[in-house]
Amino acid sequence: MIPGPLEVSDGVRAAAAEVPRRHVAPDLVEAMGASLEAMRHVWRAGNEAQPFIVAGSGTLAMEMATWNLVAPGERVVVVNTGFFSDRAAEMLRRRGANVAQVSAEPGDAPGADAVAQALDDHPTAALFATHVDTSTGVRVDAEALCRVASERDMLTVFDGVCATGGERFEMEAWNADVYLTASQKAIGLPAGLALLVASARALKRRRALTSPPPMAIDWLEWLPVMTAYEERRPAYFATPATTLVWALRTGLAEILSADTDPATAMDARVAAHAEVAQTFRAAWRELELDLVPVSEALAANTLSAVRYPDGVGQELVGAIKERGVVVAPGLHPQLKERYFRVGHMGDVITRPTDINRCIAAVSDAVRAARSGL
Repeated sequence: MIPGPLEVSDGVRAAAAEVPRRHVAPDLVEAMGASLEAMRHVWRAGNEAQPFIVAGSGTLAMEMATWNLVAPGERVVVVNTGFFSDRAAEMLRRRGANVAQVSAEPGDAPGADAVAQALDDHPTAALFATHVDTSTGVRVDAEALCRVASERDMLTVFDGVCATGGERFEMEAWNADVYLTASQKAIGLPAGLALLVASARALKRRRALTSPPPMAIDWLEWLPVMTAYEERRPAYFATPATTLVWALRTGLAEILSADTDPATAMDARVAAHAEVAQTFRAAWRELELDLVPVSEALAANTLSAVRYPDGVGQELVGAIKERGVVVAPGLHPQLKERYFRVGHMGDVITRPTDINRCIAAVSDAVRAARSGL
């Protein structure tokens, strides 16, 4: 029950266990093409948006967004809500960008007005934000951030690693430019795929860059390959993670399985994550445990970042493990010894027995710790 890598569905596990395919095998080409098409539905992106499936981590997807959109010397605003916002800022600095951050205390998020002010302070090329920061469990108001950026004709990039497929995100309707993730979170696969969708405007921006990215992460190197696969033609730039691509088709189909209408299916998927999150929050309230996010409006539906009870520390994670459930310790540098994290996204939301087992293990460990004080 950590916030990734997650346990996967039986269907995904079976697909991932099949004999590896060649990257130009007809059935692999079909799986890649179907996955690219399904990503547009899961991301709620328009037909002009371009999905990319590349072997790598979520960090690689972040690097691709950074290098394909930002030129050295340009100003970029980063909405900082935790550890992975820090990472995005550092990536941008290494690209040579002039990084301005809009921050809040750990557990909080800057408001749209503060972000708008930062965008207006100096000419700015892009706004970067972490939709859900895995280190704090804080979810930003992505729609509001897209609105303030669109009003100023600025690119928007969202790290959705702990959100995509579990939190509401309307890429086309909100006019977002890049939404990126990794395969091992709410998408419900083993780790190993960097997944992102770029808007037509983002691709236009890449074509205008005079300082190109490294070849391995250049959208323009990958674009002909993605186009070919979607047209069901074999192509090659670098070998994809064929086993994971085979499983990706299954995982995306499971996400969209609630209804024949992909939009309705995504509404159902997001609502299911929200319902499971409410179950966990009710349990934390019953145990008188506080969340790291300062309000429920900021609390992600894909994970809980839970403060330890008074007088109890990191030993609680071990006590929960002794009861058969693995949760994650804290990650944010300022708070890491004061909280733990529980992932509730992907296939686990379909497993009420596992959800109840997790809550029971945490409850028993917390009560035992308190009785020993």
